[in-house]
Amino acid sequence: MAMNNLAKVSDLFNVIYGVNLELVNLTQCKSTDKNAVPFVSRTENNNGVSAFVEMELDVEPNPAHTLSVAGGGSVLSTFYQAFPYYSGRDLYVLVPKKEMSVIEMLFYAKCISANKYKYNYGRQANKTLKNILIPSKIPEELKNKLTAYHKELEISISRKPSIDKKIKLKIEKWEEFELTELFKIQGSKTTPLLELEEYGKGKYPYVTTQATNNGVEGFFDFYSEDGNILTADSAVLGYCSYQSLPFSASDHVEKLIPKFKINKYIAMFLTTILNLEQYRYNYGRKCSQDRMKKISIKLPSKNGNPDFEYMESYIKSLSYSSSLA
Repeated sequence: MAMNNLAKVSDLFNVIYGVNLELVNLTQCKSTDKNAVPFVSRTENNNGVSAFVEMELDVEPNPAHTLSVAGGGSVLSTFYQAFPYYSGRDLYVLVPKKEMSVIEMLFYAKCISANKYKYNYGRQANKTLKNILIPSKIPEELKNKLTAYHKELEISISRKPSIDKKIKLKIEKWEEFELTELFKIQGSKTTPLLELEEYGKGKYPYVTTQATNNGVEGFFDFYSEDGNILTADSAVLGYCSYQSLPFSASDHVEKLIPKFKINKYIAMFLTTILNLEQYRYNYGRKCSQDRMKKISIKLPSKNGNPDFEYMESYIKSLSYSSSLA
């Protein structure tokens, strides 16, 4: 896009310093609780949401249909917020100056995040955010494609579940299984992003340690690993995702190669369970390959073995199952 088609962030958005609250001073709750509000911080994970908290009567949340942008921490981590939310320090709120669709908001969130490489923990974006250059409008062809995709996604999500009867989990009857009983755990080949750019764009995912977008940072015409396996981040929290296609990987991406017949439904069940283990890890205690090999998880069982048929049936009973890729 030509330079004369670029605009400053402040030309398209009102840049506001968000509600500056400390999470430790708020009451955390479940997302389903009455008056629960997302608390958005400077993290690059989980759409920026670090917790859900009870709404304070004397504190007005940041408005919905805005972008949250980290000025410090994970600088320029930018997310679309569909609901009112609280925020921590160095978190900015971008309010569109004119009416924008969800598609346009998501487009601009990606454009702003693309400037991350210019910043780090020593160089924050507090003073420069408003002057960052972004496209003055979304290209019409891209807008039409994204709008069509969004409509297809809404239709697929609203379809009738493939199984009408809800299946109860009955967690109290689950049994523990060591991760090494289920998977062969080994490292992946590290492929530098510069090398992938030489191959050019393609259909194979580039899996990284990020905990968003299924760990995928882009698609290239190269792969080094076979698909239909799980991957896990060993750099920090052990974020786990299912990779159906052959892929390439950045550093610290571990492979969990199933010792059983896996499909997308069983994979969705298992990644959900494995991602519940993230609370055990932080920057001082990383989810290394050695620690993964010592993990045990509780799963539905039958005759002393994991009940994969049950796992598949449960995921198929959920309302969104027909939209799984």
